[in-house]
This record gives sequence, structure tokens and C-alpha cells, in this order.
Amino acid sequence: MEESAPVLKMLNVTKRFPGVLALSDVSFQVQPGTVHALVGENGAGKSTLMKCLFGIYRLDAGQIFVKDKECHFNSAADAMQAGVSMIHQELSNVPERSLAQNLWLGREPLKKIGLINHRKMIQDAKALLKSLNYEFDPNAKMSSLSISQQQGCEIARAVSYNASIVVMDEPTSSLTEHEVAHLFNIIRDLRSRGVSIIYISHRLEEIFKIADIVTIMRDGRMIGTYPINEINSDKLISLMVGRDTTHRFPPVQSQIGDVCLEVKKLYSTNPRSFKDISFNLRQGEILGVGGLVGAQRTELMESIFGVRPVASGEVLVRGKPLKKLTPQNAIGSKIGMITEDRRNTGIFPLLSVTVNTTIPSLGNYRNRIGLLNHRKLTEAAITQNQQLRTKTPSMSTLVQNLSGGNQQKVILSRWLMTLPDILIMDEPTRGIDVGAKYEIYTIMAELAKMGKAIIMVSSEMPELIGMSHRIMILCDGHLTGILEKEEADQETIMRYATKFTKEST
Repeated sequence: MEESAPVLKMLNVTKRFPGVLALSDVSFQVQPGTVHALVGENGAGKSTLMKCLFGIYRLDAGQIFVKDKECHFNSAADAMQAGVSMIHQELSNVPERSLAQNLWLGREPLKKIGLINHRKMIQDAKALLKSLNYEFDPNAKMSSLSISQQQGCEIARAVSYNASIVVMDEPTSSLTEHEVAHLFNIIRDLRSRGVSIIYISHRLEEIFKIADIVTIMRDGRMIGTYPINEINSDKLISLMVGRDTTHRFPPVQSQIGDVCLEVKKLYSTNPRSFKDISFNLRQGEILGVGGLVGAQRTELMESIFGVRPVASGEVLVRGKPLKKLTPQNAIGSKIGMITEDRRNTGIFPLLSVTVNTTIPSLGNYRNRIGLLNHRKLTEAAITQNQQLRTKTPSMSTLVQNLSGGNQQKVILSRWLMTLPDILIMDEPTRGIDVGAKYEIYTIMAELAKMGKAIIMVSSEMPELIGMSHRIMILCDGHLTGILEKEEADQETIMRYATKFTKEST
């Protein structure tokens, strides 16, 4: 049987940024009606290549053909008109507008007199959401939806263009296992209709579940393309990182010491959030926190750090109660926190890598008269980011210009520079490639060996099991169980994460 002509061809694509060759002579093609995975470490060029396809970046050299027609996209609108749609890794909703308004933004149905036909817009939104089995209220404000629901809206918007090519850049980064399964059903339906999916993900288990073909990139170059049934995960990882990776998780060889953090009967001010939470954390321990979306894990961590108010309960650090839960008091008690949503609550996008790295530790770099020692500050920031292999043209680069994974490394560098005794890490490896994950795991293991205490919130059960001494599981705001390492397996964790009963407390 003769192979059909590619629906997409990108030939000899080159893209440069100041100080960086992001793409070097890259050629890539996609067959119609296939799921084509695109993988590689952060900075490999995957998202840059797709942004060139989508008209966000202009090519320095190369050609793009969609259905054998050469295209020169100067904007995303040009790409969508040619049948190319894209779900971005970072959400780009208008928070104070409704779901329906976000779905049809810039292409609202109009009445004959030129005004927006709000009734039709709602009806069209309902029909689209129903076709995807999403039970969302089209009148709901985007800011009222969870991150996973907002991600679902991004998926719905991309599908609504009836594109022949849909690019999905880390579409499952904020989804539960159930929601991932739902997305995969949508992808299979699109594929059955002849739509081609370009699927970017660091979750390799997803690649083997949903992809027909996989292409590997490294350092802005194309490494190879394989049918998914002709490659295994070890080979794929080796091609991605350019080296063998025998173990996913380093050994955590720390001595568990005294209790350094204690949470007693903590209640949120929001009655729908967490309630009656008590646990402790010891020196040298990595305490994993598991649960599905909506379990209130992030809300609990942010309350301990002082970002959210609490109704009652107390937090003790080294046996002494924190009189007031504020970020300033938390930092003063040598607690650091890496937040879940790096774009909105992590990075300062218009500031440099150096400033983003050093913000909470500026006081450590003042001279005798109180002025900042910029030389020492920059040197410390460089050293810390080099340890994490942060890829950046220079330390003066705006952090918004880095890839998502490298932004996460800058945030981790920021808190490591404060030398915390207790580090709360909320989804620390979300959007991070397999090579960088291992580096972060290694740093966590080294910190634990030094006697630091870590709380690691994670939606990835292998990560929880592989890195934690104990795992605390939440469901609907309730603490349903704390498992020792030897007790923890995926089935047990899922059982605690999906069923809250009075007996389980």
C-alpha cells in the first residue's frame, strides 16, 4: 500500500535568537490521520519549531508546506486559516471573560447589525463542549475554573477550528489520570476523522499509549523519527539526552532526624477547601503529597507558607508556633516554596534570570553600608543555575524568554540560594524533561542528606513512590492516609486518593 503524501513538511528550518541557535537545519514531516509525538529535553527546540509552524516566530531559513502548498505564516491567524491549530503549554485565557467568550474570542458570531450574537455564542459553546463530553458551564468566568478545566477549554478552542493539524504542547500537564484518558479519547476521535496531531510531552508513558510515530530532537537538531512500535523507552530516553539513563530516581540516603515542622488541626477559611489537617515533617525527610486535582494539596501548602488565610489550627517550626502565617514569617523561619503555577505565581517575566534567582536572598548580598554587591550576587546566581544546567543565553536574559522547564529551574535556584531548612515543592518537575528531572531529584536527595526537610506535591505516582520516605494523600480536602515507603504502591495511593470515608480518618 502506497504511503499518502505528508499533510505537513518543514524543510531545513533554522531559527536564531540573540546568542542562541535554537533550530539548526531541522526537517520534519507529518502524515495525515496520525498522532506524531515530538520529544526532547527542555531547550531541544520542540516548542520553537511549533511556534515557527504556527506563525509566532518567523523562519531565518527553511520552508513550510501544508498539504503540498508552501506557506509563509506571519501570524497565528495565518496558520489557523491554513488549517493549523495549537494548544500552548502555558494557558493564555482572558480570566475575567466567560468560557464561551474565550472559546470564540476574535471570531464571535454577529447579528445582522454587527453586534455580537451572545445567544448563538452560548449555544455554539454548549454544542462544542457536549461533543467533547466536557461538562463545563459556558457562562462561567475563566478565573473561577480550575487549571485543569482551563486546559480543557484550550483543547476545545483548538478543536473548534476544524483544523487538519492540531499541535498539542504538554496538553496533560494539569490533568488528572481520568482527564488524560478523556483527552486521549478526543485525540483518537480526531485521528479517525483524518486530523493529524503533533503531540509534545515529557510523560513518556503517554507517548507509548497514544502516538503512532515519535520524533526526537536534541539541542535544536533532529535526531531521528521512529514508528512507536520500533522503539522502547530506554532507547528513547538515551536519544533525548544523548546518554544512557539506567535509573529514573537516585537513592535517597538520608538520616531521618527530629521533627522540624508540625501542622496541627489546620482548617481553611474556605469551607470547600481543606479541613482538620495534622501531620509532621522530619529533618532529612522527603514527604510526598499525593491526590487528584481538587484534593486541595496546593491550597494546603500555600496556607502553610502564608499565602492563603486559615480559619484555625497552628503550624510549628522546630517546636515553636508561627504566630502569624505570612510568607515573610515563613521565609524568616527558613521555609521556601516552589509554587505549582510558575507563570502566574513563580516567575517575574519581565525581569532577568539573575533577578529572578536572587529576589528572596538579596539581604545576604549587601555590603557594610547596605548596598547590593552586584558582582557577588551575579556570581552566586550563575553558580546556582549552572548546577541545574539552566539553558539561557545570558544571566541578563528576561526569564519569560526561557523555555518552561528552564523557568522552573530558575525558580528552584531561587529557593536553593536561600539555604532553606524546609522546602515545599509543589509539582517541582511539571514540564521538565527526563534528564533535568533526574538532576532535580539528585538535588533533592542531596538536600535531604544534608538534613533539609522537603514536602513534594506531585501528580506523578512513580515520582511520589520513587522519591518519598512517606506519602501523605488528600482527597476532597481531607487527609485520607499517610503511607510509609514500603507500603506505597500505585493501587494503594489511588484508593486513598479517590475515596474519602469517615473510617479513613
